Amino acid sequence: MLKITIFLMTVLIFSACSGDKTDNVLNDQDSDAGDEIYAAENDAVDAGDISADEDDVYEADEAVTDADELSVDEDAIAESEEDADFFDEDILLSDEDISIFQDEDTSASDEDADVIEVPLDGFGAISGECGVLDDELVSESSFFFLNSIDFLTDPYDETDYPFLTAGGREILDDVNAGNAVYSKVFAYEMLARCEFAGLLKTESEIGYDPDTGRTDLLVNIDGLKIGVSVTKAVKYPFDAEYTVTDAHNLLTAKLTDIIESSKNVLPEDKWEKQVLHVIAYSDQHAVSLKSAYDSLDDTVRTDTIVMVTVSNGDDSFLY
Repeated sequence: MLKITIFLMTVLIFSACSGDKTDNVLNDQDSDAGDEIYAAENDAVDAGDISADEDDVYEADEAVTDADELSVDEDAIAESEEDADFFDEDILLSDEDISIFQDEDTSASDEDADVIEVPLDGFGAISGECGVLDDELVSESSFFFLNSIDFLTDPYDETDYPFLTAGGREILDDVNAGNAVYSKVFAYEMLARCEFAGLLKTESEIGYDPDTGRTDLLVNIDGLKIGVSVTKAVKYPFDAEYTVTDAHNLLTAKLTDIIESSKNVLPEDKWEKQVLHVIAYSDQHAVSLKSAYDSLDDTVRTDTIVMVTVSNGDDSFLY
């Protein structure tokens, strides 16, 4: 009987233990299931994150839309640039327009004068009164200016042709008058390098009616047509004294010719006034010229500008 009782107790204890173990297994299974549920919930959260990313994608889509709108703006900019190009074309000046403005006023401003120094580079060293013609070009008075050009030991020859201004080369090419052509060339060179003169016509191209009393050059200075008559103050032999009487006779003859040519020049070539440009052999010649000029009657000088350029150095080619 005691054995039976012990057996039954043993069975009950075993059963109880087995139940705990089963419960533990179930609990473990529940735990595993819970872990899976937790993982599923995390996945759900991740899915939420993905949905948040979709919001980002939406914002990105909006950014793309903005970019599209930006590209439209770029198109608008392109159209604006085309408009700008159109206006640029519309305001371009033709050669004819530019020449009109040049005819009206090609003078350098005071600011430009600070930038562009005279004399300009060229053949021969220039000194004296240079860059002086301004209001004198439209004044009713006459004026006298004195400057010089020094060739040192390098007289002009064919190898120096490239060092002349474009106008100087044209005069040399067009005028065939022995040594006389060089006085015309360098009278022009002085005006071009000092006064920014531009050559318009040479002697044979200027029209007159009647054809009496001719002027050597027609130039443009400060947008004005200016006639230029060229002569030389020299006496042979070269060391002979050049008197005031010599100078008076020369100036009177040339200034009278200027009055005549100014009356007869054709309207298309009509100048504002004239410059009598005298190439003088020495300083002594220039002194005599100034004395003679001061003694002239106003009816002879009229409004003509007299410019005397003394040549120095090896200058025999001029005479």
